[in-house]
Amino acid sequence: MDIDYAITFMSSDWIIANSLSLVYLIVCLLIGKYSSKEFVKKFAIVFVYFFIVMYILFHYFHFIDGTWSLNKRLPLHLCGISSLITCVILFVDKKQFLFEILFYAGILGGINALLTPLIDNYTGKNFFYFEYFYSHTSIIILPLYMYYFMDMRLSKYSWLKSFIFINVLLIIIMPIDFMIDANYMYLKNPPAVDHPFVSGDWPYYLVNLEFVVFFLLYFTYHLFNSPLLRNKLKN
Repeated sequence: MDIDYAITFMSSDWIIANSLSLVYLIVCLLIGKYSSKEFVKKFAIVFVYFFIVMYILFHYFHFIDGTWSLNKRLPLHLCGISSLITCVILFVDKKQFLFEILFYAGILGGINALLTPLIDNYTGKNFFYFEYFYSHTSIIILPLYMYYFMDMRLSKYSWLKSFIFINVLLIIIMPIDFMIDANYMYLKNPPAVDHPFVSGDWPYYLVNLEFVVFFLLYFTYHLFNSPLLRNKLKN
């Protein structure tokens, strides 16, 4: 079996998987809230090392199952780019730009993936099912963890810089999609799931998404810079 497996919104599978993902997120944030500064850093390192192992296994199992290909497995979706940033961000000196991209792309992309799950090239191997929810929850957890417990902040125009960065990626990735018959960032075809923000045929749904992404980035910045959320987990 080798299919693109969509999990129906609010189905029993969707509820179970997302409930466990939510528990995973809450536990990690509670560890940060009630840990010493020293342990916060150690936990983040362990978190990232485990993520790297899972990332390598993901590609390894696709390779041995014959489902690794250039038009599917390159990290050119926003969540794939967020995964790469997750693997390296704690090991570079200048983190601010990477953190801001991870914050917006990881949180918004991860939430979107959890709400409308689509496991491409699903072979029936339980690992891929688990990995999908684990990795997409993890790219939400790490930027939140760094924001609340590792003194990272969002600069004033971080949302706008991220919007420009995403559009630069769009310009680079769209011709790649057509050259290798891929659909990274869903720039060639809309995702094969029912999605409230995706409507119309190519390229009209992309125009709609531009406005949606612009609004979500702006909204996310102001939401997390509000006194309520900025200090919520610290108190």
